[in-house]
Amino acid sequence: MAAKPCPCTSGLAYRACCQPFHRREAEPPTPTALMRSRYSAFALKDVEHLWRTLAREHPDASRPEVEVKRELRASASRFKYPGLTILDAEGEVPGRPARVLFHARVFDKGREVSFVEASRFVHHDGGWRYLDGTLREPPASRDALAALRLTDFD
Repeated sequence: MAAKPCPCTSGLAYRACCQPFHRREAEPPTPTALMRSRYSAFALKDVEHLWRTLAREHPDASRPEVEVKRELRASASRFKYPGLTILDAEGEVPGRPARVLFHARVFDKGREVSFVEASRFVHHDGGWRYLDGTLREPPASRDALAALRLTDFD
């Protein structure tokens, strides 16, 4: 039997990619790895990982955990997550903010609701954490999507 591919579409098997992060066997070593693990967590409805990897400065971190997890579970259950493309990244040094630009393919009852996000990450509590992000609709062409860079979000 072939190994299950990782939902983050890294090309690796899930067990060799995001699974160790979801099982808390390791911390994602870079913001890009964290972004991949969070996308996979949405695809697999792993709300524990999504909650745990929020930065303490994220607005949801000050809300009741049970409420945030309920909303995350609803979102993860409602949508389908067929693929992630990392477009750009910068600042993967602990102690400094980092950013990752990605295209998340997402579908709601067969209707595409994909987006591009420039996410910010901070390193604390032993690992990288998701701080926030700026969302945009993806460009119409694949070439324009592939050409996007973080500087386009400044």
